[in-house]
Amino acid sequence: MRLFIDTANVNEIREAASWGVLDGVTTNPSLVAREGRSYRALIEEICRLVPGPVSAEVLATDAEGMEREGRELAAIAENVVIKLPITPEGVKTCARFADEGIATNLTLCFSTAQALLVAKAGASYVSPFVGRLDDVGQDGMELVREIVQVYGNYEFPTQVLVASVRHPQHVVQAALAGADVATVPFKILQQLFHHPLTDIGLERFLADYRAATAGH
Repeated sequence: MRLFIDTANVNEIREAASWGVLDGVTTNPSLVAREGRSYRALIEEICRLVPGPVSAEVLATDAEGMEREGRELAAIAENVVIKLPITPEGVKTCARFADEGIATNLTLCFSTAQALLVAKAGASYVSPFVGRLDDVGQDGMELVREIVQVYGNYEFPTQVLVASVRHPQHVVQAALAGADVATVPFKILQQLFHHPLTDIGLERFLADYRAATAGH
């Protein structure tokens, strides 16, 4: 399973990339707005930092506007993936882009039926939002398991990109479910490293070494 970082902060992206485990980036208008920079300039810099897929979202809600914005974003770099909403207009735009070989990420997926539609339209990725489903009392990871099964049944090439990740266990559950990608906030990527027994073990190793070499 590949790991993407869900942020538009270049310092977070640069740090995560330095660990050697980062495969791509997802952004959205809310994340970009926090940075206070030009959307295009920010995407350009992110694409220079990360050679893997970089999802950039359109703001238009009509197919014509989505297509225009999507083409402008796709022209920034070869690794840009166009994020589109799962609406009739978004799926229509997805199908057009699929015919032309433009990569797409269909976002805000909350049902298996939606995932089926976007796969039929030729989406490169579908993004089920597991955390938001959990927030309203549904099992977000069950949706991921269903999508993985349906895509496997019919050999759809669309990749399952688990989004709205709220804690490290979501990442583990996504991997167990057979998801292709999990996109993870920087804070949670950091948490993946940590386990109290690792910290205690490291402290003991160092303490034992200092005790053994004291006075030498």
